[in-house]
Amino acid sequence: MMAGGNLTQVHVYEQAVILLSCVLSLLGSLLIICTYATWGDLRTTPRKLLVFLSVADLLSALSYFYGVLKDFDSDTKDCIAQGAISTFANTSSFFWTVAIGIYLYIFIVKSSQRLADSLVLYFHLISWGVPLAITVAALALQKIGYDASEVSVGWCWVSIREKDHVLWMLLTGKIWEFLAYITLPVLYILIKRHIHKAHAALSEYRPILATSPTSQSLSTMADRKLTLIPIIFIALRMWSTIRFLLMLADSPARQNPVLVILHGIGNTFQGAANCIMFVLCTRPVRSRLINVLCCQDRGALSSSDTHSQRTVHTHTDGPSNPRAWEEDEDEEAD
Repeated sequence: MMAGGNLTQVHVYEQAVILLSCVLSLLGSLLIICTYATWGDLRTTPRKLLVFLSVADLLSALSYFYGVLKDFDSDTKDCIAQGAISTFANTSSFFWTVAIGIYLYIFIVKSSQRLADSLVLYFHLISWGVPLAITVAALALQKIGYDASEVSVGWCWVSIREKDHVLWMLLTGKIWEFLAYITLPVLYILIKRHIHKAHAALSEYRPILATSPTSQSLSTMADRKLTLIPIIFIALRMWSTIRFLLMLADSPARQNPVLVILHGIGNTFQGAANCIMFVLCTRPVRSRLINVLCCQDRGALSSSDTHSQRTVHTHTDGPSNPRAWEEDEDEEAD
């Protein structure tokens, strides 16, 4: 596997595409963080969890950008540092993505905001602590280093020279990726089923509820984006999984340029994808961004803020209503 002719070569055009993906992810993660910090009435617990996910995606995109730009060919100090940061950030991103799914499942299906909010501390302990422990262990045992782009695209990860490199690839990412593939679809299918059942149960009362200020029930929230979360996660991450499996089979197909590019984009585009879903495709945030970019007068911006705040709190018993992610559903229904 380490013979020179078998190493995966990263071409300049592949680097360019993946570097662009990194930049978009950086900008997307920063936009999520900035919008959360700027507008207080949108600081719901789900968006707070999204911010933590964006921090992980930001670190991941930065480390991948440096790795792709350098296109390492040996176990240099910056290779090991970059590999450690990307290992921590990438694994943390998996945990935070699943944490958001668990939070929404408990909030919507179990109808327990208190229980959902009480888990946030544990989300922090697990989503930061486990990746940190794994990364420190890998560094201490000198497992992180040059991997010849066999399961990366120019960046460093687990050293391909280590005899137990497959085990450490599993521990530092792949096993958590596989678990996320299973956990996320199950959670969101259960949430969708609950929403649809609630729709059916309330169908005969909808004409009455439609005229009520509290007509927005939990059964109307999260339908489209909840479907997109696991779909986008799997669509982005599946290419790295495919290359990993091809590496295990020692198949030359892992060096296919198209597969390499898809792998690079999939590993680096998560921050941009989340920004598209939860900023650009969410009406209150999008409206405010348009107002800022178009330099509208303060009166128009204040009016937009008031409308968005009223919409966010249409159905909530606290500041943690996940419906703040789903305002574009109202727009589609209009």
